[in-house]
Amino acid sequence: MTNKEYDHKKIEQKWRWEWEKAGIYKTTDPASPEATQDKTKPKCFVLDMFPFPSGAGLHVGHPKGYIASDIYARFKKMNGFNVLHPMGWDAFGLPAEQYAIKNKIHPRVAVEKNVARYKEQLSLIGFNYDWDREINTTDTRYYKWTQWIFLKLLEKGLAYESFEPVNWCPTCQTGLANEDLDGTKCERCGTEVEKRPMRQWVLKITDYADRLIADLDGLNWPEHVKEAQRNWIGRSEGAIIKFLISNSEFLIDVFTTRPDTLFGATYVVLAPEHETVDKLKEKISNWGEVLAYRAEMKTKTEIERTAEGKEKTGVRLEGVVAINPVNNEELPIFIADYVLAHYGTGAIMAVPAHDTRDYEFAKKFELPIKEVIKGGDISKEAYTGDGELVNSGKYSGMAVEEAKKAVTEFSGGKLKTTYRLRDWVFSRQRYWGEPIPVIHCERCGTVPVPEKDLPVKLPDVDSYEPTGTGESPLANIRDWVNVKCPKCRGDAKRETNTMPNWAGSSWYYLRYIDPRNQNALVNLEKEKYWSPVDVYVGGDHATRHLIYARFWHKFLFDIGAVNYSEPFKRLEFLGVILAEDGRKMSKRWGNVVNPDDIVETYGADTLRVYEMFMGPFENTSAWNMESIIGPRRFIERVWKTQSKVPTSPTASRGKQNLKLITLYNQTVKKVSEDIEGFKFNTAISKMMIFLNEMEKEETIEREMFEGFLKIFAPFAPHVAEELWHELGNDTFIYNEPWTVYDDAKIVNDTMTIAVQVSGKLRATFETSVDTSDDEVKKLAADIPEVKKWTEGKTPKNVIYVKKKLVNIVL
Repeated sequence: MTNKEYDHKKIEQKWRWEWEKAGIYKTTDPASPEATQDKTKPKCFVLDMFPFPSGAGLHVGHPKGYIASDIYARFKKMNGFNVLHPMGWDAFGLPAEQYAIKNKIHPRVAVEKNVARYKEQLSLIGFNYDWDREINTTDTRYYKWTQWIFLKLLEKGLAYESFEPVNWCPTCQTGLANEDLDGTKCERCGTEVEKRPMRQWVLKITDYADRLIADLDGLNWPEHVKEAQRNWIGRSEGAIIKFLISNSEFLIDVFTTRPDTLFGATYVVLAPEHETVDKLKEKISNWGEVLAYRAEMKTKTEIERTAEGKEKTGVRLEGVVAINPVNNEELPIFIADYVLAHYGTGAIMAVPAHDTRDYEFAKKFELPIKEVIKGGDISKEAYTGDGELVNSGKYSGMAVEEAKKAVTEFSGGKLKTTYRLRDWVFSRQRYWGEPIPVIHCERCGTVPVPEKDLPVKLPDVDSYEPTGTGESPLANIRDWVNVKCPKCRGDAKRETNTMPNWAGSSWYYLRYIDPRNQNALVNLEKEKYWSPVDVYVGGDHATRHLIYARFWHKFLFDIGAVNYSEPFKRLEFLGVILAEDGRKMSKRWGNVVNPDDIVETYGADTLRVYEMFMGPFENTSAWNMESIIGPRRFIERVWKTQSKVPTSPTASRGKQNLKLITLYNQTVKKVSEDIEGFKFNTAISKMMIFLNEMEKEETIEREMFEGFLKIFAPFAPHVAEELWHELGNDTFIYNEPWTVYDDAKIVNDTMTIAVQVSGKLRATFETSVDTSDDEVKKLAADIPEVKKWTEGKTPKNVIYVKKKLVNIVL
């Protein structure tokens, strides 16, 4: 029994030290010598999206996912699972380099400093990470295997060199993948990107597009994340139809998902940037107008060009026409902003009767609208549904799906599946990244670095700023660049581009399983046991990271490096914590809340409970300093309630009231189910309700309070541990079995009946749910508090509302 004041600083520091000293969070592998009982336990791999350690340190929005995964990992550990819950650092890439340049500090030094700061902050919150498995993507022992994966991709023909226009950010001075853009702007700095032809390394992620889509169905992920991936990959089934340009040798390849409507095409549209436009320059009589329109398009973003409801613009290419291959009709050719060069073939056949955008364009430019699918009123709007073909020659009367193949064959076209997804541009013209392990030899061409020579270490340099020339700063380090060719031993040069920051994060979860292995990326037996990740917690990476990681994992599966084809079985996507002003927390706005300050003032346990109590885990919510008082008081009330527990373990056995026993079992069941379902706010709410009832009791049975502490411990581990030991226990509560509820006591076998006299409440009483209606009425009438209002009076009526109340009407 404790009468001491709750001192969160003293308690939390004490138990952090005790847990670390005892090594209670160390994970054992079933194959390791020290593993005994863990060999027979089921496993649970709980993974956080590991952070980029920025110089600003953590704000209170960052730990939300970490708190949730920590609660879940503790819950699974107490339920008999062998738990792997690691942490590491995504420390390569542009953010780290830009921070270093801004602060005039070497990226390696900056990363080391920032990692130390993050670890210090995380340690204050009491997470159960096994720090023996810590990884860092900038560690040579780690990125040796990132380079090994690249070599395997190269060996299988999935990595190749290309020279074509890429997204170039003038501010960051590097090439970017499509996934690094926000519309047509650099996602990192907001600068409008340019298309710049340059040498680059590319990964053939498109070879895995169909598998990436198909395997989503088997994943326990939020549907909005799966749909975002489907949309990003953008699989479209259709046909390539070739339109001859009259009086020329040129053909326009058009991709369409509706080849069945080919007889309804009344014009053709090219993207303003389409290369065929330049080839037709001599035949286009209004070339000046074309150039002016092209210049205008360069000032517009992709989003602006394709926005729904935007007024359609375009220019007809005077002097040239396209020939419809099914009926030899001459069709005018336009360039228009709503067609994009990199989507499909950059050319469309326009069927205004059955496409909304084409309909609006045709109306504006007074072009023919020809119905070829029966079903709508094309005088009012485009009909985009299915039906029978009309005005389509011998195919009239045929159903849409049947006609797609038939019309395609008749036109000389080919059925084709296209994707919005493009191959992954993998080169960065920056210093702070993994060197790409290839060597360029004039005699032998591109030669992979032999595996025995990995890792290719990033050299230490004084100057690491980007060159702006399209080459990495590494190109200027002659001693590093100039090497001998591994094949012919002649003079050669290293690849000077580095990998993107997405490289190391595409497989990091595997290294947690076997972080010290020098002979393999991961031991297959260990990987077979721990994989796949059971619960992956994080946000903000619905497409990029999750698509890249799934691609790399499937490749590793194909070459036998891992045992399963998908890395993350279940995904819990977290909502953002905004500042009190409703904006994103940022130094720029001066609205950042530091978790260190919250831990200092209110305690780590209060921070943990508050962030989980703010609302549903997946929802965005705003920080509120006033609201944190409630969770603090909740913890203080739990602290005080222990004073109701008798010092003797058996002193109160069997004396607890039935209502509290029922609520106790209901609470254990509810909290257990809610933690499993990541419904932490309702779990806390249920514990608060139970605490209210405990506070009404003079004494609390020790077994009940200990059971409550166990379900409370994942949320507030420090105070739970202190109270557990105050009860005389000498074990860590983390190692205790989870509280078991009694199904027989979930449903209350008593009912509380309110008793009214002429509509006014006069008393309540409890009785068995099996009590007959007549007996309930008799029990109500015999209560002394009721008798004093009814004595000497004859009731007109006695109304019994089943299991709720008795109203004695005088």
